[in-house]
Amino acid sequence: MAETADDLSAPLGQKTVRRKRRVRLPFTAMQALAVLLGLFLVTFAGFALFGHNPLGGEPIAHVAMRGTPAEDKAPASPAVAGAHATPEAPKQAASGEARTVTIIDGSSGKREDVVIGNASDKADAGAKESDAAVPAIMAGADPRLLERTRYGMIPVATADLKPFTAYAASADLAKAAKMPVVSIVIGGLGVGAAKTADAIMKLPGAVTLAFTPYGSDPTKLAERARAQRHEILLQIPMEPYDYPDNDPGPQTLLATLGAEQNLDRMLWHLGRLQGYAGIANFMGARFVATDAAMQPIIREAARRGLAYFDDGSAARSVAATLASSQAIPFAKGDVAIDAVPTSAEVDHALAKLEDIAKERGYAVGTASALPLSIERIAAWTKGLEARGILLVPLTTLMLKSKSS
Repeated sequence: MAETADDLSAPLGQKTVRRKRRVRLPFTAMQALAVLLGLFLVTFAGFALFGHNPLGGEPIAHVAMRGTPAEDKAPASPAVAGAHATPEAPKQAASGEARTVTIIDGSSGKREDVVIGNASDKADAGAKESDAAVPAIMAGADPRLLERTRYGMIPVATADLKPFTAYAASADLAKAAKMPVVSIVIGGLGVGAAKTADAIMKLPGAVTLAFTPYGSDPTKLAERARAQRHEILLQIPMEPYDYPDNDPGPQTLLATLGAEQNLDRMLWHLGRLQGYAGIANFMGARFVATDAAMQPIIREAARRGLAYFDDGSAARSVAATLASSQAIPFAKGDVAIDAVPTSAEVDHALAKLEDIAKERGYAVGTASALPLSIERIAAWTKGLEARGILLVPLTTLMLKSKSS
């Protein structure tokens, strides 16, 4: 009908050209592109959420095993086997034949060939490495007082001998019983070889030297100290209140760890050197104030025949009470000699130490190996006996304080 109307309304003698109608899609090209992109993202998210591939994105190592298996080799004939005295040796070598493993870094494509031996070779190598890691016995150490552990040789008591008595420096016990006595403990040694050497050589033999378990060669320095007639202590790093901002070092004993873990760490420290008469805290204000943490340490020290020295830096320390309950030789620092490292303050601290010794009969001073401290202490000790006070090793003072 529409077509008839068009024909009737058209001018006479003219033919109308009919237009072709364009087909229009219900969406634009940009909309189609957005839909495809959305589908891609949905697919990727679904794969990431529901696909289980814990190693996705990790580099891949392709391992190529090179070498002929032992079973592929032709067996030797009886005649050949009989011609040799040890026919099994070649077979064993073949079964444990070294192989080359090619490791390919999946990210860079870098190749690396690694030769792998048999299991027995690995065991032998591990045993050699373990033996090499165990430090040699220190000169002067009594083999009867040493126990071999995975951390090296550590002290142990026998039925009639203890490290405390075996490694105590000699002293005039009769004179010490009649006079006020003073002991000086220089701590923090072993890390700096130069300052440790100064303390060993410039201070009298009656001065006790305390070594940390760190340093490149603490055993050699400890041997040198004992050769100069110093008795030595081992300082055990313990947790301070501001740990880990203030970190004593590796294998620090922590109040938050269990007894078994702390004892294992203690054994690690005990194996760093030998020849010491006792142990001491290295820092550790929080640890020495925690009864549950300190009990196993004091008990273990007593079992191994060691003394315990508290440097006196922690007012809330429970070491004295626990040491008394275990009947372990014990002493506590009275004066930190170089808390203020000036000549006047060091001299004042030494004078205070004398006063305590005259009043109580004994006193203990602690110091670090500062050049100033070594110089002032060495000068102070020269006239000490003339002033009526005897300088003695710490073990001698422990025995006197216990008897008094």
